[in-house]
This record gives sequence, C-alpha cells and structure tokens, in this order.
Amino acid sequence: MSTLFPDDAKSIIEALLFVSSEPLSVKTLGEILERSEEDVSSLLREIKADCEREGRGISLLEIAGGYSFATRTEHAFYVEKLVKPRLNTLSQAALETLAIISYKQPITRSEIDDIRGVKSDSSVATLVERGLIQDIGRKDAPGRPVLFGTTSDFLRYFGLRSVADLPVIRVEYEADREGQPIGND
Repeated sequence: MSTLFPDDAKSIIEALLFVSSEPLSVKTLGEILERSEEDVSSLLREIKADCEREGRGISLLEIAGGYSFATRTEHAFYVEKLVKPRLNTLSQAALETLAIISYKQPITRSEIDDIRGVKSDSSVATLVERGLIQDIGRKDAPGRPVLFGTTSDFLRYFGLRSVADLPVIRVEYEADREGQPIGND
C-alpha cells in the first residue's frame, strides 16, 4: 500500500481525520499509510492549502499534538444553531475555575479556592466530569493534595496545540507613586 499516489493518500488522510474523534499525529498517519512522516507532513500542508484556497466549510488544524478538521470560525453562528457546545452550560463559577486551572496548572483545589475567595469543590467536580480537567499528580506538601491540569479535550475544545497558545492575560492594577499595588491585599 506504500505506492499510493499523492491524491489517493490525501483522500485517505481526509477520511481518517473525518472519522477520528481525536486529532491524529503525523506519526500515526504515517504508520497507517506506510509513508514517511515528511511525506505525511507535506500532504497535510496540501490539504490545509486546499481547504483555504477552495473556501471549504472546514479547515485543517494542528491541535493537541495532532491534526483535526474543524468548522471555519466564520460559520460558527450557523453551526451553533445545530450543535450547542456543552461548555455553554458551564456556570460562571466553573468557567472561572477553568480559567484559573488553565493558567496556573498544576494547581491544587485549595490554591484555586484562595484565588477565587470561595470553595470550588462543585466547579472542580463538574470540570472533571466534563473531561476538561484531570488529576495530574500530587503536590509534595503536607496532605499530598491533588494537582489539577487541563486535558487534551480542553485543548481540542478551544482549538489549542498546547496551553502555551493561551492568550496572554494582562493584569491591570492601581499603583501608588512608587509603583506599588494599592488595594490588592
């Protein structure tokens, strides 16, 4: 099967990406197609260019260490009419907790509580249940509390390759004449 013509290989890659529920790595695609990773990378670039050039309703994204098809962002309004994302049903508290975990991971529940100023047990449980965060180990501290971090589902949902792709947050605060923060004790 390693003598596939490039168009056949592109078509097969498209089919594999379409049926996969998770992003597929170049290595995995290469093993399935019995082609080098360089060949697969080249074919993926062609598929991405084809989607953009032809204005297809989908685009090829590099997400969470692999490749996946996604609907184009400009069609979100129509897609959301058909499919309501589960994240939209998260409470404000759960969204706050998810933001804290995504930027501060690995982080313990008590550290989350300290940042939020309220208990986060319910929010953490909801986020674990939804598969957006997970237990990633134990902190080397008294009681060995659980450390939480985001999952590959979190990366996929937000279209990120890694947490390094999260937007930079700028914290603004009021300062005294010497540049020291005021009112954030």
